[in-house]
Amino acid sequence: MSVEAFLSYLALEKKYSLHTINAYRSDIKDFKTFLTTFDQPIDIDTIDYQLIRNWIVTLVNKEISNRTVNRKIASLKAYYKFLQKIGVIDRSPLAKHRALKTDKKLEVPFSEIEMEKVLSKIPFSEDFEGVRDKLIIEMLYSTGMRRTELVNLKVVDVNNARKSIKVLGKRNKERLIPLLPKMDLLIKGYLEHRSSITKVVSRDYFFLTKSGHKIYETLVYRVINKYLSLVSPKVKKSPHILRHTFATHLLNKGADLNAVKELLGHSSLASTQVYTHSSIAELKKVYQTTHPRNKE
Repeated sequence: MSVEAFLSYLALEKKYSLHTINAYRSDIKDFKTFLTTFDQPIDIDTIDYQLIRNWIVTLVNKEISNRTVNRKIASLKAYYKFLQKIGVIDRSPLAKHRALKTDKKLEVPFSEIEMEKVLSKIPFSEDFEGVRDKLIIEMLYSTGMRRTELVNLKVVDVNNARKSIKVLGKRNKERLIPLLPKMDLLIKGYLEHRSSITKVVSRDYFFLTKSGHKIYETLVYRVINKYLSLVSPKVKKSPHILRHTFATHLLNKGADLNAVKELLGHSSLASTQVYTHSSIAELKKVYQTTHPRNKE
């Protein structure tokens, strides 16, 4: 019962997405399954840290990555924090837990040349799906919005007249993102094709499948991976890398970090600063090639 109450809390109070809630559900379910391997029943709400430690060892022995183990433990930690909040327990068994060490995850953005190629050189088909797919790529790159934000975009949120998009981000936080002028024709072209769909099921949503349903996250991933694979040898090609690319290219061109933070919908500047490593590399290159003291 406590687990379901926790998941409801994440949905109703924290406003987490269904994807995130399902991840929490899966991690806690995995731990509860581990507890069934013991001879006697164990209540997940009243365990000690040693049992959790045993689970960590089991996961590591299965060669599950430290990053994944840390995510699972973070789910448990949030659960026990909730139990403290509602008075079920006095102290979390994970109060003094320290996360496993992980290698720094380096996400390499697409280059400006790669983005120019995919948006200007690749021949997209002129049917509904081709026009839609090109707009998906252009919108993600031009706005930096998250995949879930794009999927849930409503028709009324896209204001071509005012050249802006209203995005509903995490925890139902709204933000306005300016539309670049070149987006105007792409949006109009897409809406013309969209209006020709005979049976629109998800009428309120901006991006649809050819059958008239709201698009889904896997479809967006496939679109990005398909077209970026034609122009980039990079291993990881995903909607998040396009978001990373958006932020990196803005910072490389001298955009203010706080402005990028607002465009991305981050709640803290620390979240935005993870994108600065690429721009710092660009600054070093400019510095080394232009500073008078670096001349032979």
